[in-house]
Amino acid sequence: MKIAYVTSQRRGETDRLLSEIAETLQAAGLRLAGIVKDLSYTSRHANGCDMRVRVLSEGSVIKITQDLGEGSGACRLDPAAIAEAISRVEADPMEGASLFILNKFGPEESAGRGFCPLIASALERGIPVLVGVGSASEAAFSNFSGGMAKSLPDNLEDIHHWCAAVM
Repeated sequence: MKIAYVTSQRRGETDRLLSEIAETLQAAGLRLAGIVKDLSYTSRHANGCDMRVRVLSEGSVIKITQDLGEGSGACRLDPAAIAEAISRVEADPMEGASLFILNKFGPEESAGRGFCPLIASALERGIPVLVGVGSASEAAFSNFSGGMAKSLPDNLEDIHHWCAAVM
């Protein structure tokens, strides 16, 4: 099983690394599936919980958070927008994809929902999978991957080497 994950203690670093590796691989002409954070979008909130993702197969950008007003401590993820992102990734048959990237294995995936079926589908097709995993979701991701996922250091060179080796 070709699956690896990146976790960083530095805020926003995992998103940056996965977005940069996707950009580099696509610029080299490789076909990718999944989503990464749109780094060109600047969050309006100090905690960074206002984000957009880019669907790798088509390039569209989806805002996946909702505006709950200043001071709200509730989760800003927009379930409808997440469903749209999943639907757009599902619409692509993944044939010919060199790599599947998911910016974050989060609460939905920890509960067995979200992008879990798409990760499994990619792996079944022999497509390597690269996932960002926050410290709060590490145990759930380890359980999901059966402990078979490779932990990668949070640096571009090591991630790129892993990608080159599995593609």
